[in-house]
Amino acid sequence: MKLFQTLIAIAMLALAPSAFAADALATVNGKPIKQSIYDYIAKDAAARGQKVDAQVKDLITNKLVDSELVYQEAQKLGLDKQPDYLAREELSRRELLTSTFLQDYLKKNPVSDADTKAAYEQYKKAYGEKEYSARHILVKTEAEAKDIIAQLGKGADFAKLAKEKSLDPGSKEKGGDLGWFSPATMVKPFSDVVANLQKGAISTTPVQTQFGWHVIKLIDTRASQPLAYDKVKEGLQKNIQQRNLEKMMADLRSKAKIDISK
Repeated sequence: MKLFQTLIAIAMLALAPSAFAADALATVNGKPIKQSIYDYIAKDAAARGQKVDAQVKDLITNKLVDSELVYQEAQKLGLDKQPDYLAREELSRRELLTSTFLQDYLKKNPVSDADTKAAYEQYKKAYGEKEYSARHILVKTEAEAKDIIAQLGKGADFAKLAKEKSLDPGSKEKGGDLGWFSPATMVKPFSDVVANLQKGAISTTPVQTQFGWHVIKLIDTRASQPLAYDKVKEGLQKNIQQRNLEKMMADLRSKAKIDISK
């Protein structure tokens, strides 16, 4: 009896598929466009602040119809059987599911206020007790830096030399002025030298970093003024989330049996 009813249902669907597509928004050449797909698009649009009125509904529906027409033509040409398409399709499914999993993980593992405030204390500690205002001149070689130090020793103007010779585009036109900064924001060789200079003093030997060779002049110092908690809270939470994700991935790897063909 059940088999007989199933056969009748299949035959009737073949004759009038749209009449039995309960979840169909429309049909194109007998193929249904699911209402659930429209609902997802409409929900996403509303979440982005779009008012989904009758005009927008018609626009979404027509876009889906056009998409279905092209989809069917692509199938007729066998494009959905090509190896490159199949690989991209699988990658897209994997990426979508991976993204969905990560969003679910972050939702189920929110960053607590206690963790965020602890991270803020670490941020303030790393920021240091002092901020520095300095100028620098960046060049390619140690010899160039020594020559600049020699010129400064003879009374040359630091800002003028920075404009003429510095390779740092961010400070060159400002006479090498870096503004106020925390040692934590600079590479260590640079910040170490700045921290040991007296106000108005110029480094007596070139300072090498991965960027090149620096000649540094300390302008002033002041007590640290780290950003307020509310200003960095979101960034701190994202950093904690990233660390949590990295730990989760490390845990998954530690539990998995992974064989990589060579």
